[in-house]
Amino acid sequence: MPLKFFRKHLPDAHAARSHRLVALFGPWLQHPNLWHLNRRSVPGAFAIGLFAGLIPGPLQMLTALLIAVPLKKNIPVALVTTFYTNPLTIVPLYLVAYQLGALLLGSGSAAPPMADLKMDWSDWFGSMREMLDWMLTLGKPLALGLVALALALAAAGYLAARIGWRMYVTMTWRARCKRRKER
Repeated sequence: MPLKFFRKHLPDAHAARSHRLVALFGPWLQHPNLWHLNRRSVPGAFAIGLFAGLIPGPLQMLTALLIAVPLKKNIPVALVTTFYTNPLTIVPLYLVAYQLGALLLGSGSAAPPMADLKMDWSDWFGSMREMLDWMLTLGKPLALGLVALALALAAAGYLAARIGWRMYVTMTWRARCKRRKER
């Protein structure tokens, strides 16, 4: 069911490869693993999306794309997975990253208060600049924590996708065997 659901909503691989923007990059985007759902490309793409999702600003999808192509992992899965970070989740994730970085550096300092962060979502670029200024006050603990959290999320996501894929395949095999026995 889940695999059929995703295949139904993902673009056809041939249609994706023949799109004019994809065709512009020629052979780099023609590898089958970049567009097909299989046990090798999906877990890696999921990990790439989780890793790239913690990159600040609008560079998340570009980073996911630039990592997925040379590693030959599924591009749509990598891009969609970056959406776990959004205006509601990015600040708590960055606070967790800061605390993790402070723990790894051995400094128990608390994060600067969020009252200093003034976000106005009607001015998107101004809000991103304000968030960047706030993050720069966090310094080394945030930088180290972001890398550590991104690597931890990528590893956990890769394992979860591999285990989920294996469970799905096992359940479909068992269901198929049960149907054959009932005949």
